[in-house]
Amino acid sequence: MNKLFRNVICLGLSGLLLTACAASDETIPDMPVEELYMHAYNDFQDKEYEEAARYFDEVERQYPYSVWAPRAQIMTAYSFYSAGKYDDALLALERFIQLHPGNRNIAYAYYLKGLCYYEQMSDVSREQKMTEDALSTFKEVLARFPNSVYVPDINVKLKEIEAHLAGKEMAVGRYYLKHDEFIPAMNRFQSVLLEHPYTNQTPEAIYRLTVCYESLGMHKQAVEMVEIMRRYYAQDEWTKKAEKLIQKYQPKK
Repeated sequence: MNKLFRNVICLGLSGLLLTACAASDETIPDMPVEELYMHAYNDFQDKEYEEAARYFDEVERQYPYSVWAPRAQIMTAYSFYSAGKYDDALLALERFIQLHPGNRNIAYAYYLKGLCYYEQMSDVSREQKMTEDALSTFKEVLARFPNSVYVPDINVKLKEIEAHLAGKEMAVGRYYLKHDEFIPAMNRFQSVLLEHPYTNQTPEAIYRLTVCYESLGMHKQAVEMVEIMRRYYAQDEWTKKAEKLIQKYQPKK
């Protein structure tokens, strides 16, 4: 029993020693700030993104008050982003934004934060929290930094995000419509028109509203929907479908 106990202790101590050795191997030694930063930069160039993030982070730890520290912080976030470690990148960006609100790279920090959410957007069949966060973050960039170089790219991405969110509303609306739940379906289609009116989902949303109105016996409202489609989407396939629909439900004189 005592021999067994001693063996267990020895094994445990051996494990601790191995862990300690591994930890010491991972410790970054003190070195001049330029050398430390260039080590991180070279790792980044070699696409060793997580190792680059570790060294950039070490720049701030060893030289927190140097001019290199803010630069290293933003590069830490960018390294994590490049590695697909979006949660780590967001944490680094939040810290940078809090510590350096007046830094010349602050617009880029917000832009990169938006990209972290944008890269995680899921398909319309899933929950859209990341899509909504991307939308709000990019809009914040436009509000805070309307003249930044990131504005053109953000405007392109915002159109895609709007279409994505509209697509989600349409998918849910179609589900309700398929099950003859016309009121909740109408709410979803109306949400597309009110919140995402300038997307490619709009003509179909109006058509689906027309279907809901006719299904509920509201022919006058259905006709009004078709008039809107004729005015703004005269050549669209959904307009033609809507016209056929109201003809089918046209009250007999």
